[in-house]
This record gives sequence, structure tokens and C-alpha cells, in this order.
Amino acid sequence: MSATLRAMEHFDVVVVGAGLSGIGAGYRLQTESPGRSYVILEARAAIGGTWDLFRYPGVRSDSDMYTLGYSFRPWRESKSIAAGDTVLEYIRTTAKRYRIEDKIRFRTKVVAADWSSAQARWTVTVEQTCEQGTVERRTMTCDFLYSCAGYYDYDSGYTPDFPGVEDYRGTVVHPQFWPQDLDYAGKRVVIIGSGATAVTLVPSLVRQAEHVTMLQRSPSWIAALPSRDKLADRLRAVLPPKAAHRIIRAKNIALTVAVNHFCARRPEAARKVFIKLTQRAVKDEAMVREHFTPSYNPWEQRVCAAPDADFFRALRGGKADVVTDHIETFVPEGIRLKSGKVLEADVVVTATGLRLLAFGGIAPRVDGAEVPLAEQFVWRGAMVSGIPNFAVCIGYTNASWTLRGDLTSRLVCKVLNYMTERGYSSVVPVPDGTLRERPLLTLSSGYIQRSIQDFPRAGHRSPWRVRQNYILDATSTMRTDLDRTLRPTRREEAKVGSDG
Repeated sequence: MSATLRAMEHFDVVVVGAGLSGIGAGYRLQTESPGRSYVILEARAAIGGTWDLFRYPGVRSDSDMYTLGYSFRPWRESKSIAAGDTVLEYIRTTAKRYRIEDKIRFRTKVVAADWSSAQARWTVTVEQTCEQGTVERRTMTCDFLYSCAGYYDYDSGYTPDFPGVEDYRGTVVHPQFWPQDLDYAGKRVVIIGSGATAVTLVPSLVRQAEHVTMLQRSPSWIAALPSRDKLADRLRAVLPPKAAHRIIRAKNIALTVAVNHFCARRPEAARKVFIKLTQRAVKDEAMVREHFTPSYNPWEQRVCAAPDADFFRALRGGKADVVTDHIETFVPEGIRLKSGKVLEADVVVTATGLRLLAFGGIAPRVDGAEVPLAEQFVWRGAMVSGIPNFAVCIGYTNASWTLRGDLTSRLVCKVLNYMTERGYSSVVPVPDGTLRERPLLTLSSGYIQRSIQDFPRAGHRSPWRVRQNYILDATSTMRTDLDRTLRPTRREEAKVGSDG
């Protein structure tokens, strides 16, 4: 096919991203809005998104796979908290089983998206990288654009400007871009950070490193969880896979919602429970007071998971420790702290967080004007005011991403079917009255607070309120009255397919 013909390709739906969300979107489009043409555009050369990008030692899920996995494909592996390569294989085999992989175009990065009200369609500009490394810019059109690229910046992680780092003689690495040939065997490693990545790295690196130190400015909540779900094992032994999966998934959803509700309503009681559980894992009350008692309450930031208490076992084993202090400067042999202590290190891992990037970096334009995202509101956690025929997949911050991701994909299908039934060429959510602004993501984590001002806002009431409760969302999302808050344009009012 010539480049000219390819530039004129048209699809009913363009999905951006072939990670966990994009593959789930493909399945829902095929099953709940069948007959539509769609394509999945993936900037990388492989399926998997985050799970293909992150390759640091020990990378794993921080949510149970019965809820992080797809509702339509039971999780069959032994561990509920799963290794990253196992999650990646699950995504790949799902794409293959349902022939979603046939719809993916790899090395195809969306660099622009322009909506024409006159034509009632998107023009999507992509940069396609050939195997030889050459880049070709092309365009395609679609009726509906669905971003499943998450909200992380895949091209750069967050690293503070550390003073003196240029004088350091060792190796500095960021987990997001872990060198596969990095040799840390028999070496002293300092991990800067106390989030999920750092908690994952400590027990993984101690297997080969001489010593591992986790350097944190302040403590994070860390919960020791079993890597296997014993009830799930019993149910799977006696029930068909789908039936067992539904029960386990419902149990885990109910438990997650209950824990979050408890933490929100009774924060002081939640602190006591978490501290008691941490003391049981650490077996040292003084260490818990100094290093594992955060200033914030549980679930004001994500709680880090330590499967089978591996993080705490690494500390008790003597080859790992935690230091709570601030960095004064890097020195040739390591890091000097404000207390005056020097942490000697051969390798420093900057597990200092991620950068957020709204809609995978897509800056939607409507009729030639870029939409100021920070001035818009999010409808049902999915569509954005001011942008017709556009949806974005944003998962939960206090539960498995996929729970809301799947609800969003089903809602997109409902909207598409609604448009077809009513003869609409486009719909755009419009607030029905004045809305009080709420942040789209409510966690106090640094990686969110650094960038949340660049994202659309949530509102104070439904359907503009972005809840963190799957049970409430599951009972209301698919019963949404689309006529009430979606403003339509009838097909005859748009010059569909024309140049005018």
C-alpha cells in the first residue's frame, strides 16, 4: 500500500496504547460494540506498556492479579502478587487468544490529534519508526479517539537535581531505564526512595549485592501481604475457572473497598492497625517508630506491598538496612547526609518517582485550537468536556487499575452504540450547572502533586465526580443517562468525510 493511501486510512475507533488497558479496550470493542473497525497504535515495539518497559530486578504487580487481571480471562497462575514477566505474558497471551494483536501497529507514536467539527472526525498524526530506524510521519482519520496510554511519561523518570552528583565515582541508574548489563554482585547499593519500586528492589538486590541501603527522606506505609491467596487456591481446586475467578475477584474487590473505607473514615484507628502489623513483620518497635511510621495516614498515598514480608525479611537478614535522612551532597565515594554520615556506594539507584504525562502526551486540538486541559472536567472518569468523541482510560489509585479501566472501556462501547442508535456523529460532555473543582487524582504522593495541575479536573457531584470506589462505580456507570450530560451533533449536521 502506498504512503498516500495509508495516509487516508479511516477507522471507527483509534486506541492509543497496547498495554493492559489497550488490550482490554480491544476486547470490549470486539464484544460489546462489534462490527466497528479499530486499530491500536503503540509507540513501543512490543505489547505490554508499563509491563514491557519496567525491567528492574523483582518488578511485580502491587495489586492482586484477580482484580488487576481481566474479568473476562481468569488468572490461573499460582501467585496473586505476580512477577512482572508473568503479568507481561498474561497480557501478550490475552492479545493473541482474542486476535487483538492483529489490530496493533507497533513503533507508531501519536504526535497530534485534531478534531474537525465540520467533518465530525479526528485526524491523527503519527510518527512510524521502521526497523531500520527511519521515521515517517503519516496521518489517519477516525470517528472516536480513545487514549489507553496511562498517565506516566515513558520517556523520562523523575530524578531531583542532586548536588555533587557529577563528582560521584560510582554508577547512577533510574529503575525506569534499568541497564540489563548492570553488575551489582558483591557491591554496595544505595536506593534513594521509599515507594513501591524501592520496596521491590531491596529484597531482589540483596541476593547478589554485598549490602543494600534504602535511603528515605520520610517513611512510607508498607504492608506485608501473602503472595498466594489460600482461599483462591481452594476454590480453584473445586470450581470451574470462571466461577472461581468471579468469587475470588468479588472477595478481593469487597476487601479493598472495605479497607479504603476504614482508612478514610477512621484514620487514627487505621494507623494503629498498620503499625501493629508492621511491628509484627519487623520485630523491632524502635525501628518501626523511626523508619516505618509515616506522617500521613494510610491510603493518603498508595500502600506499598511486601509479598510474604520479603522486604522485612531482607532487613532481618542483615544485608539490608533503612536510613531516614536528607541528602546534603554526593561525594566521590557515595552520599553525604545532612546528619554528617556518609553512605558509601558502588551503585546508586534513584527510585525517586515517575513523571506524569496527560493522555500519553497527546495535546488534542478542536477546530484548530489546542484545548486547555486544566480548564476541562472529566465525565464519568472517562470523557473530557470540550473534546468531542474522545475518552481516556484512568484507573483507580487505591485499587487495581484495571477495575476502572474495564468500566471505562465498556462505557466507551455504550457511548458508541448510543451514537449509532440515535444517528449522532459526535457527542461531548457538558456540565449541567456550575461545578466545584476537585483534583482528578487525590493522593498526596509527590509524583502526582508535581503534575496534577496539567490534568483536567473532577467535579463535586456525579457524573463529574471521580470516585475511588469500584462497587459504587460498577452499579452506576453502565446505567448512566447519556442524554442528560452528553451534547450530541446529528450526522446530517456534519459534512462527514468531506473536505469542507
